[in-house]
Amino acid sequence: MKIGVLMGGRSPEREISLKTGKNVLEGIKRLGYPVVGIDAQEDVLEKIREEKIALAFISLHGPLGEDGTIQGLLEFVGIPYTGSGVLSSSLCMDKIMSKKIMIANGIPTPEFCVILSDWLETQEGLNKVRETFRESGLSFPVIVKPSVGGSTIGTTIIKKEEDFIPACRDAGQYWREILVERFIEGIEITVGVLGGDDPRAIPVIEIIAQGGFYNFTTKYQPGMSTHIIPARIPEDLYKEAQRLAVLTFKALQCYGMGRVDFMVTEKELFALELNTIPGMTETSLLPEAAQKDGISFEELLKMQIDLALLRHERMKAFSGVRV
Repeated sequence: MKIGVLMGGRSPEREISLKTGKNVLEGIKRLGYPVVGIDAQEDVLEKIREEKIALAFISLHGPLGEDGTIQGLLEFVGIPYTGSGVLSSSLCMDKIMSKKIMIANGIPTPEFCVILSDWLETQEGLNKVRETFRESGLSFPVIVKPSVGGSTIGTTIIKKEEDFIPACRDAGQYWREILVERFIEGIEITVGVLGGDDPRAIPVIEIIAQGGFYNFTTKYQPGMSTHIIPARIPEDLYKEAQRLAVLTFKALQCYGMGRVDFMVTEKELFALELNTIPGMTETSLLPEAAQKDGISFEELLKMQIDLALLRHERMKAFSGVRV
C-alpha cells in the first residue's frame, strides 16, 4: 500500500504544512510503508494518480486542505484519507460555525460577534462595525481573528478602542468574516483527542508563551514557548477539560485525531476551537501529548492510517458510488 503525504498547499500556513508533512513522511518511512510526499499546491489529483497512491495522509493546514475541500476530492476518486471527513473539516475550519455548534451542545465558549470585512471600506460600514460591537455587549479586551484559518495568522489581542478597526482590517485580509471574541484572562491549555467511534482524550498540555500570547512565532520557533504536561490546573478542571474535548470532538463529528484549545480561569473552562489536522513539527503539541500517554510518533501515524482504512471499508458497504 503506497501512501501519499499531502503537504504544502496554497494557504498562508503552507510553510508549517511542509514541516508537518516532512515529519510525517519520515515517520511513515520508519513504519516500512512505501511513501511519497505530494505538494498539494496544484495538480493534486494528477500527482496522486501518477504516484498510484492507495491512501492519503493529509498534512495540510488552513483553507484548501483542512476545510473539507481536499477531503471531498479524495472521496470523489475513492481514496481513503486520514483525519476528519468533509463536513467536520469544514465546520471546524469555520470558527463561527464551530462555536455555534459548541453553544448548541452546552460547551462553554467565549461570547462573540461577527464583523464583515466589507464594512471596513466605507464610513457607513465602519458605523455598522461599531454598532455591532456595542450591541454584542462585548468590552475590551477582545480577540480579533479571521473566522477561517489557523496558526493565529491575522489574530490580535485588542485592549483599547483605537486599535480595534486596524485589527479588523488585518484579520479581514485573510477572510471576509471576522470573529471578535471576549478575551479570557487565564491559563491556556490544549487537549488532544484520538480515535474513531470511541474517541478519548490524552494528557492535557499547559502552554506558556513568551510575551503571554501563543502566536505564530511562539508556536513554531523552538524555545519561544514552554509546554507543561500534565497541565497545572485543579484536578476537577483537568478532567472536565478532557470531557469537554471529547464532547466537542463528537459534536463536530470529527475522526482520527484533533486538538481542542481552551482558556482556564480559577473556576471555568472556555473552549476556543478544534484543530482537525494538528501540527506534527518538532514543536507540535499533539505528538508531545501522545508520547506522554505512551504513544510514539510512529504509533500515532499507524493509528491514523488504520482508522482511515476502517472508515473507507465501512463507507463501501453503504454506497457503491461514494467510494
